[in-house]
Amino acid sequence: MNYIDVKIKKLNDKAIIPTYGSEFSAGADLYACLNDDVEISPNETKFIKTGISVEIPEGFVLLVFARSGLSCKQGLAPANKVGVVDSDYRGEVVVVLHNHSTETRKISHGDRIAQMVIVPYFKANFEEVTTLSSTVRGEGGFGSTGKK
Repeated sequence: MNYIDVKIKKLNDKAIIPTYGSEFSAGADLYACLNDDVEISPNETKFIKTGISVEIPEGFVLLVFARSGLSCKQGLAPANKVGVVDSDYRGEVVVVLHNHSTETRKISHGDRIAQMVIVPYFKANFEEVTTLSSTVRGEGGFGSTGKK
């Protein structure tokens, strides 16, 4: 198992430090840090605070993903699908939840609202060219490698 040190600052005394659900979980749960319950109506989006900020090591990025139970059972998932927290950001981690269901949903303090995964990344040196190498697939896209 590989570990990296990540500094977390509580911006609110009630904030909950992210936790892993099992020994081999890739994502750590993010918790709502709220004074009052937040209701999210169908097709509505709300910003949910976590009460924490993080210092992601250089060369890594924190990605915020939906929690499968919350998204599949309640229809709540990050509005931007995947949140990206860069290593130079020091503000509060906020999860923007969208309600895809037909019922109003409630978020309370301490609810697990998303999961975060910290991954290394590469920066690209973009080089403009006039041609690209050929492949068998070529320009086939949007299901071109699936069943015919």
